[in-house]
Amino acid sequence: MEQQWHSLSYEETLSKLKADKEGLNQSEVDKRRLQFGFNEIPEAGQQSILMLLFKQFKSLLVVVLFVAAIISLLTNHVIDAYVIFAVILINAAIGFTQQIRANNAVASLKSILVSKAKVLRDNEMIILPARELVPGDIIILEEGDSIPADARLIESKNVRTIEGPLTGESLPIGKNEEILAQETPMADRINMLFKSTFIAGGYAKAVVTGIGLNTAIGEIADSLSSIKQGRTNFQKRTDMLGKQMALLAILSAAVLFSVVYFWQSIPLDESIIIAIAALVSAIPEGLPAVLAIVLAIGANRMAKRKAIMREFTATETIGAITTIITDKTGTLTQNTLNVQKIGIAGEGDIEVSGEGWNPEGKFYQSETEFDGLNNHAFHQFIKICEWSNNSQIKNKGDKYELIGDPTEGALKVLAKKGSFQNHLWNCKRVDDLPFSSELKMRASLINSEGKKQILIIGAPEMVLQKSSRQLTSTEIKELDAEDKTQIKTKIEAWSGEAMRVIALAYLDVDSDTDKIDPDQLNNLTFAGIVGMIDPPRPDVFDSIKKCKEAGIRVIMATGDHVNTAIAIAKETGILEQNVDAKTAALTEVDLLEMNEKEFEKAILSVNVFARLTPNMKLRIAETLQKSGELIAMTGDGVNDAPALKKADIGVAMGIMGTDVARDSAQMVLADDNFSSIVHAIEEGRIVFTNTRQTSFFLVTTNFAEIATLLATTLMGYPIPLTATQILWLNLVTDGLGDIALATEKGHGDVLQQKPINHKEKILNRSIVPFLIINVTLMAILTISVFAWHYDEGLEIARTAAFITMSFCQLFNVLNMRSLKLSVFNIGIFSNRYINMALIASSVITVSIIEIPFFQSLFQFKTISALEFTILVFLSSFVLWFGEIYKWVKRKREKGGKIQIKNY
Repeated sequence: MEQQWHSLSYEETLSKLKADKEGLNQSEVDKRRLQFGFNEIPEAGQQSILMLLFKQFKSLLVVVLFVAAIISLLTNHVIDAYVIFAVILINAAIGFTQQIRANNAVASLKSILVSKAKVLRDNEMIILPARELVPGDIIILEEGDSIPADARLIESKNVRTIEGPLTGESLPIGKNEEILAQETPMADRINMLFKSTFIAGGYAKAVVTGIGLNTAIGEIADSLSSIKQGRTNFQKRTDMLGKQMALLAILSAAVLFSVVYFWQSIPLDESIIIAIAALVSAIPEGLPAVLAIVLAIGANRMAKRKAIMREFTATETIGAITTIITDKTGTLTQNTLNVQKIGIAGEGDIEVSGEGWNPEGKFYQSETEFDGLNNHAFHQFIKICEWSNNSQIKNKGDKYELIGDPTEGALKVLAKKGSFQNHLWNCKRVDDLPFSSELKMRASLINSEGKKQILIIGAPEMVLQKSSRQLTSTEIKELDAEDKTQIKTKIEAWSGEAMRVIALAYLDVDSDTDKIDPDQLNNLTFAGIVGMIDPPRPDVFDSIKKCKEAGIRVIMATGDHVNTAIAIAKETGILEQNVDAKTAALTEVDLLEMNEKEFEKAILSVNVFARLTPNMKLRIAETLQKSGELIAMTGDGVNDAPALKKADIGVAMGIMGTDVARDSAQMVLADDNFSSIVHAIEEGRIVFTNTRQTSFFLVTTNFAEIATLLATTLMGYPIPLTATQILWLNLVTDGLGDIALATEKGHGDVLQQKPINHKEKILNRSIVPFLIINVTLMAILTISVFAWHYDEGLEIARTAAFITMSFCQLFNVLNMRSLKLSVFNIGIFSNRYINMALIASSVITVSIIEIPFFQSLFQFKTISALEFTILVFLSSFVLWFGEIYKWVKRKREKGGKIQIKNY
């Protein structure tokens, strides 16, 4: 049974761990290191280099290629076999390289900062890497410190911790050493400190009780291994494509072999050669490599837009997402607390500009800039913000960072705004009382030019209760019942706007006072209130608007209060401004009261869920998936990890996210910006479009080659293209064009279309008309040219057929840049990689026909320049017929006569 450290006194804990308050000695540390290992959590699902390499050969298309190569070897077509093996290795190298690059990009995010810990060893405090802690170590923690391991408190002074990364709770939790009942849930174990959370205020000494996987965060990480992650949408689609291509290859080879051997009575060895030609023509040799290139290009584009793909094949899946389940804190919001309003008696509300921890901003009153230089009450108010405060705002290059409690940080930023601040700094702190959950206040004793005051910040109801006077802009007056009612009314109004309200007060004390006595904190002078909020990210509204235009539903699932969730949902556009708050959001309590049908209906109709536990987030994700939704789950905390792994696309935060969250996700946002998800969706849709277009391009070529072989054989002609010639067409002519097609950028309309149906195959009925037109035209042109030159000799006829098929494919590259838009509207020269591929393929085609060595290898004959020009002109019919088909289809769609799915 797991040891319940929270139910023991700290003395009993030290005894069971064979430790004492002075710390372990080095020899004992070495023994425990051998027993418990290092204080680190193994990366979930981390694969070795060999496993990553082996993974590249698991595709069905690769298996088909191996079969083709083996058949080529058995029939003494050694060159064909070597070329196919080379293609397999190139494909594996591309996929392997991209996977390594993605893993390295994520690893670089983790190595930015090595966690340190202050530890007592042999009664001496030292600082060492947190991974070197062992159970029984005594750690010292102060405000701003990250908690390096699970630990039982020994000593504490007004300790508060931020446990959001573990529990989802965004506000500080008060801690003390008292013994708790054994059944106390983790979130209420106020005598325990947990790994990967941090100290928001106070001082603590604690004994380490658990390290690595034997921590609360470690147990969650370990439990993720029981959640099976299914194959990505792209893997399912390419598996189907591979099956289609394999079946086509086998059937084509079998049919052609039957025709020539049984019907035409061609000798067995020659029939096998013809069947191999059919098999080679039907297998898209370059497809695995090209699909990897499409994904690689998409992944690189996403990385440039701050979205790093950990799972390579998920690059395409993100484009098919229909629902995004997003956390609030740090994802939709900036994870900062900004003071928006100040309330001082005798003054109208003072509004504050500026965002985040950047101490730049101004004060406004009735839309006019407020001048606080000559306002005594405002001076005192700002003095309290500055000096009753233990937080620090650090300027790190182009950004500011907070060390300490977010509430105190917001007040520190407020104090630094405005030109009057230099008048307030002639103070010295004498004593400090960190925030106490019992007092619901914090206090600092300061000495300002011989005058001593206790400056107080706290919960408004407590500060108001302990106040007897009120500071106004003109005087200090008695605080009567009417004044208190007015203040309470304002507090309620600001709270209704999702603001967190904090009250400020002070107490004049004797000059010989050098300690703060909590019992002395009465008869305070009330200085005013502040309203603060964690603001939405500046661009999140536009990002959610784009999601809606793209047919993507955005759901907020947060552990925060329901009123705060609704307010942020309205500001970000998840909810309409006039929506009824009573029905706009549901809490976990509401959901647990529902039966299964009511629950499913709520999940499909409500877009804001508050006060959720990790298990409920997971249940929501599973319910949506069962209803057919393809979901992306965003999150940064450990509590998000199970749902991140279960989601079709888990999206973790790269800066603020925990290691466990990142390891559970397929995508990591390098900038923690929700808008980067929208950019990734756009690139994902482009990846799917390019996957379809490159695949369709190869399939069109393969069908044309098969049709040409079958038709000429049935007509009594020899095969017009040998297996070697077909292999060259598939690997070089097709290969260059296909790689160039993989670089095609979007044409500006992908986010105006509905999400791609995740069940939709890469090749479906929508492409059949275009396929029939292209295949028929390419086959007719090639057969006609072959028959036209047949009397001049078989090699001349095959050369002419090769040129025709080759340039039909090159013109088809232009067709495939879009399956619905004219290449002339897109810009015929707008993709330089396409232009380079067309030029290179043309030069290579001329070279292998004219250079004697290649002539001999491929059995070609030289033809005249005029004849070559005529053949190229005939091949261009593929482009013109394609343009006519697209024009007719656009006209019919515009007229509403037929409905064709978006490509």
